[in-house]
Amino acid sequence: MPLASNPLIQVTPGLMIWTIVCFLITLYVLKRFAFGPIQKAIDERRERIRQSIEEAEHAREEARTLLVEHQKLIGRAKTDAEEILAEARRIAEANERRMREELETDRQRRLEETRKQIEAETRRALEQIRLEVVELSLLAATKVTGKALDDSDHRRLIDEAIAELDFSVLEKND
Repeated sequence: MPLASNPLIQVTPGLMIWTIVCFLITLYVLKRFAFGPIQKAIDERRERIRQSIEEAEHAREEARTLLVEHQKLIGRAKTDAEEILAEARRIAEANERRMREELETDRQRRLEETRKQIEAETRRALEQIRLEVVELSLLAATKVTGKALDDSDHRRLIDEAIAELDFSVLEKND
């Protein structure tokens, strides 16, 4: 079978011209009304995708920046917290030292007051003992001599009796 016998393969110049004209008209109509809007839609979509990618990159960079700032703030907060705790410890230790010093000072003051009171009571007791010794000496002297003594005799006897007594033994027991 010859190739020219098939009507689809036969070259017919009029049909060819009309096919080319229809093709060019269709191409023009498609270019004018279809390819332009389609290309415009594709370009717009491409631009939206590009903008979305840029926005995503911008958002990612902003998120990184915020993350770094957040980490810095957390680090600073930890440092501040550690400083506050250290300061609180220092204050607590200082207060504890101050309280111990105050307690020791108060204890020393009370001990000193107690010592002074004991000394004062000891002196009063010794003075009371001296007075009683004097009275007993006078009483004994009156009974021994059988007469009442005048003031000069009293004074002399008191001085002699006190000179003979050793009160240092009582005073050393403090």
